[in-house]
Amino acid sequence: MNHNPQSSDGKHDDDSALSDFLASLMDYAPTIPDELVEHYLAKSGFQCPDVRLIRLIAVATQKFVAEVASDALQHCKARQAAVVKDKREKQQKVIYLCLLSFLISFGLSDPLLEQDKRLILTMDDLSKSLREYGVNVKHQEYFADSPSTGIDPASREE
Repeated sequence: MNHNPQSSDGKHDDDSALSDFLASLMDYAPTIPDELVEHYLAKSGFQCPDVRLIRLIAVATQKFVAEVASDALQHCKARQAAVVKDKREKQQKVIYLCLLSFLISFGLSDPLLEQDKRLILTMDDLSKSLREYGVNVKHQEYFADSPSTGIDPASREE
């Protein structure tokens, strides 16, 4: 049997830290409303009258959503950086450099850099991010993306 006084003090510190954290959840208003968390918990068959646990789940959900969104943003930036690189490689370098020096002489900036400031998050970015967390998302193909577009409806295999 272990009679080490430090291990009991460490356990006591952990217990008090957990108690303090759970008590702080009573004053915290999470981004995800308690009612929404309760609805989905009830839908999955889980009933809990303790508001602290409901808010703890809301905080964990908020953290998960924030991490997925952050990862999706990184995928988006990487994808769009690759697009910019491809565009620049395809241009004729001499013409581009002449145009760029002309624009800079008038105090203007590179038009390609100005176009790339806006990020467009796609379903592919989100799917890649979610896949890292073990969530596989399959989204519906749009009609125009369908491989069977342009085929007679009677001959399509469904």
